[in-house]
Amino acid sequence: MTVTAQKTGPKRRYAWLAANEDSEDYSLRYAANAFRRWSPFSVASTALGGIAYLADFAIGASIVMLHGFSSAALAIGIAAVVIFLTGIPIATACARYGVDMDLLTRGAGFGYFGSTLTSLIYASFTVIFFSLEGSIMAQAFQLAFGLPLALGYLLTTLIVLPFVLFGMRALAKMQVWTQPVWLAGLVLPFIVVLATHPEKFGQFTSFGGGLSLTGVGLGAGVALSLIGQIGEQADYLRFMPTRTDSNRRAWWAAVIAAGPGWVVLGALKQLGGAFLAFCALGAIGQSAVLEPIAPYVEAVRPALGAVTLPLAALFVIVSQIKINTTNAYSGSLSFANFFSRVLHRHPGRAWYVLVNCGIALALMEFGAFAFLNNILGFYSNVAIAWIGAVVADLVICKPLGWSPPYIEFKRAYLYAVNPVGFGSMVLASVVSVVAYFGAFGPIAAAWSPFIALAIAMVAVPVIAKATGGKYYLARPNLVSGPDSGAADLTVTHDCVVCEDPYELPDIVDCVHHGGAVCSLCCTLETACGQACQTTGPVLVPLSSPARQGCAP
Repeated sequence: MTVTAQKTGPKRRYAWLAANEDSEDYSLRYAANAFRRWSPFSVASTALGGIAYLADFAIGASIVMLHGFSSAALAIGIAAVVIFLTGIPIATACARYGVDMDLLTRGAGFGYFGSTLTSLIYASFTVIFFSLEGSIMAQAFQLAFGLPLALGYLLTTLIVLPFVLFGMRALAKMQVWTQPVWLAGLVLPFIVVLATHPEKFGQFTSFGGGLSLTGVGLGAGVALSLIGQIGEQADYLRFMPTRTDSNRRAWWAAVIAAGPGWVVLGALKQLGGAFLAFCALGAIGQSAVLEPIAPYVEAVRPALGAVTLPLAALFVIVSQIKINTTNAYSGSLSFANFFSRVLHRHPGRAWYVLVNCGIALALMEFGAFAFLNNILGFYSNVAIAWIGAVVADLVICKPLGWSPPYIEFKRAYLYAVNPVGFGSMVLASVVSVVAYFGAFGPIAAAWSPFIALAIAMVAVPVIAKATGGKYYLARPNLVSGPDSGAADLTVTHDCVVCEDPYELPDIVDCVHHGGAVCSLCCTLETACGQACQTTGPVLVPLSSPARQGCAP
């Protein structure tokens, strides 16, 4: 039967913040092709600007101080390889399909509500690292200007808000403008040490004794907590322009560099931070070397003299603004995705910037930095189970035809929960967390994140094969899916609910409203009862193509 288009109520009017894509940045939906106006280089530069964080210095220092150089170097290297390899398919998919990490997870084996849990996992990643990075900035304020830590925490939170609230346009400019200052500040201490105490480099490699299997595992577990960073990179990569014959090389270079490539510099920064901590150990003590600003000051003092403190503080502040704008931005996307599905309301991404920053501020005030290793070691078990399940779908199930060959993220076409990804993640998380707390012995506890990764990578194809992949799609997407026959996915149609134009990948054929509905209006609908998935095959004609471009 055929359903004719009908209006079931007044036009949905979004709050100003939610309707303004200059600040909203398509936070809950496909990033429209017409909005992706940046070059591959611009997108990559913005994404890489977000890895300026100095938590790497603290993480590397803590691993080396606990386990020695040999175990720490191997642990950091192993973690970097895992993060790089798992990041390639995720970065590629987000850039190709114009989706963020949450939308990717929905279509990569988790289902519509199944990915709500991963939204919280990802949101917790941004909150944890916002608090850690903010703590480092507050330490710089205290050391250089005598500002009490409690006030420093508040200042570090407030200082990022103007950049994050205005979205990608403001972030791109800020990251490019601050890049030269950050790069100069990053290499300066190592140049100074090389010129004044070159023997320190050789001494560093013999610090802490030989290899320890337990130490390598524990160190790798802490470093692997950074695996969620690929989600922040993906939040920028979704704005990559469409890949064409003319930009193919630049496109791939940008995706690899700004996607998994972040971990190359990240691993070097961890070792670099550990080296500066080693150099300063005798002067400031073991507790102080875990705070990046103090070893940095000790390293550059011979070259900068009286201006050491203000210039070191400037470097730390610039670094932390660059990363915490990214943490707050990505966190706002994740919280918005979570609450839109739970509450069926969306007041705008900007409100969730405040939620993200508020929770992070509370963690800072409660002293989260003091529990760095414990927080990150536990978190990595859950994060890697999630990432492993997504990667397994992308690199195993899709090539073998056990899951749809594209990323379907819209509520109208998805089951609430897909046992393939969601079930695998829960299984892997539970087993690895039990191992982390020592149930299977000290070796398994140290290597628990790798247990999570192995279980997730195996369970996903096993469950997909056993279920025949039937829980990926509740019904076929005949609007923009592979079987739709759509020749031009950039053509827009007016949503019959909000009456704004959206490109085909953001449109669903809605039985309840009898026409084209955008993905966000579909998400927020409470009265339809998922009629599109229960009424059987129904032909829902879309409106005539609207004007070119996306909703303002």
